[in-house]
Amino acid sequence: MRLMDSNNLDGGVDAKGMDDLKEPLLKPLDINNKDKRIRTVKFKIGDIECASCATTIESVLGKLDGVKNATVSPIQGQAAVNYIPELITAKKIKEAIEDAGFPVDEFPEQDVAVTQLRIKGMACTSCSESVESALRMIAGVKNAVVGLALEEAKVHFDPSLTDTSCIIQAIEDAGFGADLISSGNDVNKVHLKLEGVNSPEDMSIVQSSLESVEGVNNVEVDFAEKKVTIAYDSNLTGPRSLIHCVEKAGRDLKLYQASLYVPPRRREAEQKHEIQMYRNQFFLSCLFSVPIFFFSMVLPMLPPYGNWLEYKVHNTLTVGMLLRWILCTPVQFIVGRRFYVGSYHALRRRSANMDVLVALGTNVAYFYSVYIAMKALALDKFEGQDFFETSSMLISFILLGKFLEVIAKGKTSDALAKLTDLAPDTAYLLSLDDDGNVISEMEISTQLIQRNDILKIVPGAKVPADGIVVSGQSYVNESMITGEARPIAKRLGDKVIGGTINENGCLQVKATHVGAETALSQIVQLVEAAQLARAPVQKLADQISKFFVPTVVIAAFLTWLGWFILGEFGLYPKHWIPKGMDKFELALQFGISVLVVACPCALGLATPTAVMVATGKGASQGVLIKGGNSLEKAHKVKTVVFDKTGTLTVGKPEVVSAVLFSNYSMEEFCAVATAAEANSEHPIAKSIVEHAKRLLMKFGSTEHVMEAKDFEVHTGAGVRGRVGDKMVLVGNKRLMRDCNVQVRPEVEEYVSENEKLARTCVLVAIDGKVAGSFAVTDPVKPEAVRVISYLHSMSISSIMVTGDNWATAAAIAKEVGIDKLKGLTVAMVGDGINDSPALVAADVGMAIGAGTDVAIEAADIVLMKSNLEDVVTAIHLSRKTMSRIRLNYVWALGYNILGMPIAAGVLFPFTGIRLPPWLAGACMAASSLSVVCSSLLLQSYKKPLHISAKSA
Repeated sequence: MRLMDSNNLDGGVDAKGMDDLKEPLLKPLDINNKDKRIRTVKFKIGDIECASCATTIESVLGKLDGVKNATVSPIQGQAAVNYIPELITAKKIKEAIEDAGFPVDEFPEQDVAVTQLRIKGMACTSCSESVESALRMIAGVKNAVVGLALEEAKVHFDPSLTDTSCIIQAIEDAGFGADLISSGNDVNKVHLKLEGVNSPEDMSIVQSSLESVEGVNNVEVDFAEKKVTIAYDSNLTGPRSLIHCVEKAGRDLKLYQASLYVPPRRREAEQKHEIQMYRNQFFLSCLFSVPIFFFSMVLPMLPPYGNWLEYKVHNTLTVGMLLRWILCTPVQFIVGRRFYVGSYHALRRRSANMDVLVALGTNVAYFYSVYIAMKALALDKFEGQDFFETSSMLISFILLGKFLEVIAKGKTSDALAKLTDLAPDTAYLLSLDDDGNVISEMEISTQLIQRNDILKIVPGAKVPADGIVVSGQSYVNESMITGEARPIAKRLGDKVIGGTINENGCLQVKATHVGAETALSQIVQLVEAAQLARAPVQKLADQISKFFVPTVVIAAFLTWLGWFILGEFGLYPKHWIPKGMDKFELALQFGISVLVVACPCALGLATPTAVMVATGKGASQGVLIKGGNSLEKAHKVKTVVFDKTGTLTVGKPEVVSAVLFSNYSMEEFCAVATAAEANSEHPIAKSIVEHAKRLLMKFGSTEHVMEAKDFEVHTGAGVRGRVGDKMVLVGNKRLMRDCNVQVRPEVEEYVSENEKLARTCVLVAIDGKVAGSFAVTDPVKPEAVRVISYLHSMSISSIMVTGDNWATAAAIAKEVGIDKLKGLTVAMVGDGINDSPALVAADVGMAIGAGTDVAIEAADIVLMKSNLEDVVTAIHLSRKTMSRIRLNYVWALGYNILGMPIAAGVLFPFTGIRLPPWLAGACMAASSLSVVCSSLLLQSYKKPLHISAKSA
């Protein structure tokens, strides 16, 4: 332990002779923790002319509080500084160097940490914009994205300038709630419940032991709950090793135990809590609103049952009015408190949202009614109409709408929840001896699986982690991950994906990726990030939200003023005024209706809910769309560029024919070619060797494969070597020319004919003469023709890129039906490292799932399986989604454009139709719900090519 240094720091006590370490145990651990948080920053410094300059800079930096040490190289002109970010920032260090008279030429970007937060209290687009604005004003925050429908925020920040607690505080200051979902860039975390930890000293011992384990990046302890959270590198350690470490930390009579703790899924728990909250508030509101409704609208229409409501309490204040006042007050101020709080925070940050409209409308109705009730109480001759039922019923209907809306919004992430549930809870861990025999078998939680564990997967069981088959063979159903309907054969050396289902045989699998590194976890993380990303089409709602509420308030005021002036000057007939109302009250009802009918929420939900459903649905069908931007660009695609090898074709060369041009037998020819190509790693060479060996077996040859001597590789042309007493060349025409081997006309004709069929001819020359040739091709994928044809039916043209010769390229293009480039927005489909620049450069990059990690990283859309049908699926799904978003906008905008004039009384003079405020509030609530339900219809999406295939 490093207790000695800290003791010297604290009091000068010599720690080397200490026997009892218990007393100073707690305090030194804090120092050690601080040491673990030391960061290193490197600068390129100018004007360093000699060693004394370097010494000067080191001296200046050494005096700074928080700088542990600094090293300056006068030759390279660089400085490396170790510092404690809690005490000083890299920017301050840079400024100190510049103050000393030395310019800093290169100031590197600091490490960026990422935190994900759950945001509470957002109602519309202006709320999410307010949160984003508050986050971006924090010093050190590099970027912040807030998802309204997902109710989450992702923040990138410089940990040396701010931390998660400051970020949460800023969100709360803006008037919203925030809970931490995840923090840092750590991939794997494990949560442990501790036993035997009864004091802070015990917790410190456990923490110190865990921090000393190689591969542990961070340890967070909660003494009150007796829990510890460890972030670790799965290449170096794992959860079972960490549990063992905790148990080893105990000594003498101190025995510690650790068990796996699975924290509850916060999103699901919070969704249930939110649904329950709105339900309870709605029922509480109804407890008061329903009697008010009966007292004001039902019983007065049923004499003599309602006559008692007209009894005078004092002066003209009736029993009915008093009861409505008493019952409405708790709805206005207790149930409706959330609207006051939301309005306060919105106005404090100089914005306005739905809460402002509701609070304004209900307050006008309530306080005007209080004014009427007070006048009735004070005057013995007074007639006036109260609107207590307007206030209470308005709040009730809005709460009902929110209750139904949160239920519907919860269903938008159903596809993602189903993906998360694919992973099994337990797995069978095998212990093997040196010979590979099973010693023991134990059932463990899948969260305890470590890399390189050998796992047993019985028929019908789910694969618990990504891995490689080391024993057994079976068929595995991967449809839930890749969308591939047919079970895939798995045997020794094949990869399996966590969450898929083993069909029939028993497999032993070596875990290669565990925890957050599995394909399933990566898919979930990618989809979550996509749902958080904002689509460009969302900008329309963002722009409207900035002036929406102020415009509505002005429109409501002008509506009231217009009707009031018309009434005062007698410009409309008196019979228009409903019984029990006067001109002012009629105008006031119109004004309140305009206030509460307008709905900014529907606009804000139009895009994110559709993107959430579409990305989740796409993921369940093997199409991973990296955000709303990719989704929006994909629907504009007019041209698809296909890489040939591995995308349009299988990517594995096959020999389709072998022809002799000499007196050698086919058996001799194959034996010589096999010997010459055996040392080559080229895919074509391997396919020739495989084909030649099959022919030799067919001829019944049992001869040992001869070895080629003096082997030479001619890059881009072929190989050369001596097989026995024969000089053998295997390659293309260029190799034959370079080695002065004549290519006879019949050989030229054979090569030309095969090139037209998209085949590559490999010539074999023995002792200076062409003895024969192999025709090699990379077969076209069986679905390629159908995909190209379907793209044409969608008015999308297709082109192909390849490094092959023109004849081969033309033949492949003709076979699959590819034409020339004539589009504008271009999608690129590829699989390899060489495709990644094109994937980035294209408007939409699509990487097929069997491709390289580089290609998948560069792409906008990832197709989980190598089936080209998913190219159609990706474009078709994006078109359907954008169509749904447009429909949502048409409904949301159309509702407001039509609803506000109707609420303002435009139809009243002609039809007598008037929208009471409580009904206007119900319409507002229904508009948000309808937009979410419209987005949910995307869950019924089906792949277009599957449908046409069945019909065909």
